[in-house]
Amino acid sequence: MNTIDQKTLADFPARLTSQVETPCYLISEDAVRRNCELLDQVQQRTGAKILLALKAFALPALFPLIREYLHGVCASGPIEAQLGREDFDREVHSYAPAYTPKQLERVIRYSDHILFNSISQFQTHHAAVQSAGRNIEIGLRVNPGHAEVEVDIYNPCLPGSRFGLNPEDLEGIDLSEISGLHFHALCEQNADVFVRVLESFEKRFGKFIPQMKWINFGGGHHITRDDYDVDLLCETLSAFRKRYNNIPVYLEPGEAVVLNAGVFVTSVIDTMYNGMNIAILDSSAETHMPDVLAMPYRPHIVDSGKEEELAHTYRLGGISCLAGDIVGDYSFEEPLKPGKRLVLTDMALYSFVKNTTFNGVELPSIYTCTRADSAPKLVRSFSYNDFRSRIA
Repeated sequence: MNTIDQKTLADFPARLTSQVETPCYLISEDAVRRNCELLDQVQQRTGAKILLALKAFALPALFPLIREYLHGVCASGPIEAQLGREDFDREVHSYAPAYTPKQLERVIRYSDHILFNSISQFQTHHAAVQSAGRNIEIGLRVNPGHAEVEVDIYNPCLPGSRFGLNPEDLEGIDLSEISGLHFHALCEQNADVFVRVLESFEKRFGKFIPQMKWINFGGGHHITRDDYDVDLLCETLSAFRKRYNNIPVYLEPGEAVVLNAGVFVTSVIDTMYNGMNIAILDSSAETHMPDVLAMPYRPHIVDSGKEEELAHTYRLGGISCLAGDIVGDYSFEEPLKPGKRLVLTDMALYSFVKNTTFNGVELPSIYTCTRADSAPKLVRSFSYNDFRSRIA
């Protein structure tokens, strides 16, 4: 049994995964707490403040747990900002590539920090922020000029990127109303990459940093991964703060908060043969696991192997009408039969937040659990009304 399976069985024993209705997400409170405890250690060692990125995980049922450790959330617009204010109720930092006046009105209502993507957006909206009647700090997103993201659609520093300002954009600009600078250039990466990105950021924007009240290093820090160099991260954060008069800093991980903290449980509905064995699931890569197709990536399934590695290989197909709705090719010790449950690991992040009802495919239920529970706790199940209300 590999390490992934051992960890999954510890947090998601069969007595729990066998009791849920499929398809569903099952989130371990134990694993989320372990992740948050490690993130809090980083906070305690460095003085940094860590925020939950709602774009990666937005489950209010677990906000009370996460709120014990993290300082707040980062939002990608007015809807996430409202969720952060009403359900998380700590700091709310909001960033979007651009805001309409109507959107910004709502963002102002719910946010403590508002980050603008361009000087024109700042100049258009700063008066509205300043007249909000309470202290809201304004920041600018900048382009650090270096990234090592391998998949282009996730790389915010590619030539022609719509994200962030370059140093020349700040020349001659009155920055007296700007409290901080923000960059985001990591994606599931280790501290050594952060070191190189930070070096580039300082070379490009170093003369502006002393004018700031804080710096936000964005997300993509895979801090809770087994091989992550936490010591290097802490040393880097502490040294940066010391260089700039103990300046406050923020990090905005999403995946790190819920890494390995959730599984997706699905069932085989039918099997067939068309040049190879095929199993049709009660779930869909297109609607329930879109990153499988977009990234692409291959989720691990407990007790499975790579194609032809074990005795029986199957192509796992989704339930939608999309021809390419394929999770991947997997092998198993025994033939798959209708009713067989498959447990896909590390599916808390970027999962239900990206779900769609394309093709009328039902949304999966959401459960939480702890190892001490006799049964999972149903957070939400979905019905026809959820589909109907989304389209008209």
